[in-house]
Amino acid sequence: MFIDKVTIFVKAGDGGDGAVSFRREKYIPNGGPNGGDGGKGGDVILKVKDSLNTLLDFRFTKHFRAQNGEKGDIKNMSGKRGEDLIINVPQGTVVKDAETGKVIVDMYEKDAEFVLLRGGNGGKGNQHFASSRRQTPRFSQAGQKTKEHQIILELKTIADVGLVGFPNVGKSTLLGAITEAKPKIANYHFTTLSPNLGVLKMYDKTCVVADIPGLIEGASEGVGLGHQFLRHIERTRLIVHIVDISGCESRDPQQDFLTINQELASYSEILAKRPQIVVLNKVDLLPEDSNQVADFEKFLHKQKGFEKTDVFTISASTRKNLDTLVKAIFDKLDTLPKIEKIEAEVTDFDTKDTYSLEFNKLDEHTYEVRGGRIEELARRVVVDDDDSLAYFQRRLRDDGIMTKLRQMGLQDGDTVIINDIEFEYTE
Repeated sequence: MFIDKVTIFVKAGDGGDGAVSFRREKYIPNGGPNGGDGGKGGDVILKVKDSLNTLLDFRFTKHFRAQNGEKGDIKNMSGKRGEDLIINVPQGTVVKDAETGKVIVDMYEKDAEFVLLRGGNGGKGNQHFASSRRQTPRFSQAGQKTKEHQIILELKTIADVGLVGFPNVGKSTLLGAITEAKPKIANYHFTTLSPNLGVLKMYDKTCVVADIPGLIEGASEGVGLGHQFLRHIERTRLIVHIVDISGCESRDPQQDFLTINQELASYSEILAKRPQIVVLNKVDLLPEDSNQVADFEKFLHKQKGFEKTDVFTISASTRKNLDTLVKAIFDKLDTLPKIEKIEAEVTDFDTKDTYSLEFNKLDEHTYEVRGGRIEELARRVVVDDDDSLAYFQRRLRDDGIMTKLRQMGLQDGDTVIINDIEFEYTE
């Protein structure tokens, strides 16, 4: 089964908590703090794997979480770092933020790697909080917690040439005839249910050709199967537009050509301007006195943008004129630039918020403070430790948080909620 678009959930590992411990050694009656730091959480890393050509592996597995860092230990021993989670994806996978739809990264290059999410930092052990005034700190820093993110993986096939056209015009037959690909071929619509790739060779030159499943009228709006695969044409440098010139399925070749181009334009203006070679297939089925080819060429060269478009007559099944077509494809590619990777639109996807502050008055006597800044501060709090709580209250005062709450109307006896900490304010 071919799957080319999925939504998954990813989360980097949480940092391990710092430890609280003290030296307990013979002949050292007043040993100081020696709690070790927590380990860093594992990263989430995307990596291109050559053997993959579909996102099928993500159909049933939706949640991916890197390993958490371990808690610090006694004797200043740090906790073990969480293992990184490597997510393998096919080349050409575009990663988007599900919330905004913006591109995070385009896994365009072969063997590309990208650190999508970084693990949380480990908390500091109590050894870091000793001072001349506080020689036995009985608190440590909690590990940094990470958030789960929802992302979209969208596969866009990387190929130099895209074969497009209505179902049953001979795209798969042509691909099999000019490359070593072995696509499924049968005389019914939608035989091809996923893009097939083949390598086209001529002397020392090679290029990748993609057989794009049949487009039909309305494909850009979700009709038929073609709409699922329009994105795979975006990577191609050259479109080989195949038309059944024989009309053996009672369709008008000229109207077929207009319809397919209309669908390309509806999907993307850039795609509509992509260079094309027009191939008239199944000429072996035409009567000897037929004017179909000449009429089509006259029609084509009257269309805006196609006045000088090359037209080739072939029979994919009998291999007629295929050598000429292959040479023309390589000649055209030599004049076209490489398709560039999609630039990232999100630059702060993995930015950990340690500065924001949000103040809310929940009711007449209840106030709430949220935000990355307060969460970072709360990591150092152990509510049942007097030293830790005193430090926290001093920071609330020194950072101007209590001043802001009083300006909002905070009075003696009111309740203040900060993360999971709830206390009664006294002046």
